[in-house]
Amino acid sequence: MARNTYGLDLGSYEIKIYDHAADLIWKAKSSIAIANKKEVMAIGDEAYEMFEKVPDEIQVLFPMKEGVISRFDDMQFLLQNLLQVGAQFMRGTNYLIAVPTDVTEVEKKAFFDLFIHSAAKAKEVNIVERSIAEAVGLGLNLARTKGVFIANMGGETTEMSVLAEGGIVLNRLMKMGGAHFDQSVITMVKNSQDFLIGRVTAEHLRRNFDLFSGDTNSTIKVAGRDLISGVPASREIPIATVRAAMKEPLETVVAAMEALMNRSPSEVLKAIRENGICLTGGIANTNGLAEYISELTALPVRSAAYPETCSVQGLRKIMESDELTDYAYSMLDAGFKWMR
Repeated sequence: MARNTYGLDLGSYEIKIYDHAADLIWKAKSSIAIANKKEVMAIGDEAYEMFEKVPDEIQVLFPMKEGVISRFDDMQFLLQNLLQVGAQFMRGTNYLIAVPTDVTEVEKKAFFDLFIHSAAKAKEVNIVERSIAEAVGLGLNLARTKGVFIANMGGETTEMSVLAEGGIVLNRLMKMGGAHFDQSVITMVKNSQDFLIGRVTAEHLRRNFDLFSGDTNSTIKVAGRDLISGVPASREIPIATVRAAMKEPLETVVAAMEALMNRSPSEVLKAIRENGICLTGGIANTNGLAEYISELTALPVRSAAYPETCSVQGLRKIMESDELTDYAYSMLDAGFKWMR
């Protein structure tokens, strides 16, 4: 018998983990700090704290890129060390992994290989399409749902899914997320104020401004580099600058949402117009975002109660329910999707 089961959602910048034995959901940054290209200095949250703050000989790496595994060995090392925290890591463990739907079969299989061919000595590895896990995490009865639209707005991607009557009707993984919003903020501040900020600072501005309120006067003081003098400085950044930076990429995302919905069968589209759009992922925490998207689409929009962990909440429910186990499948079975 397996000693434990873990549910995992591997994001570009954050890993969400459900520990079945402890009945606990926890998060860690998906990052590794390496000195001189060979010595691991830190992992997870500790490594992320070094990002943009360390000398050139120390690199902070992110093993995930745009929703898929880009540095396999680094990701394996990171997970093996994260799951040893508090003596949680045990051999003979089961893993249930949420994966994006709109990726190649090779990229999807890499999630499976990450555990089955590692020091973890996994007993069993199953995968669940991420949008299915999120629908379950949202409390939806998929078998009876006539049509719902889920948008996972994450660190580097936005995964959009149309679901109906137990399955995925349409899915698209768009390579645009929080990192792209932050780069847009960096560019806007640079062009409007001749002031250079880092990505962590841009993320701080995005997260701490109430971007979709009626406020037009707020400012936040941040550190950066004055591009005229070339020296470090502090500057008050107005909310209007960040709001303007967010406008174009958000409109691009919403246009992609509408295009996917309009490809849906008529009865499914009718149900979506009634049920609206559900937002998950870290960007869904942005104050007022649901209302902003609702204005652009003329549809009801709501954010999940805990958008960042919605998928692992779904994995937990799938683990605990005999009725939901069919949503998980093993990649060792030739009858399953990736082999077709």
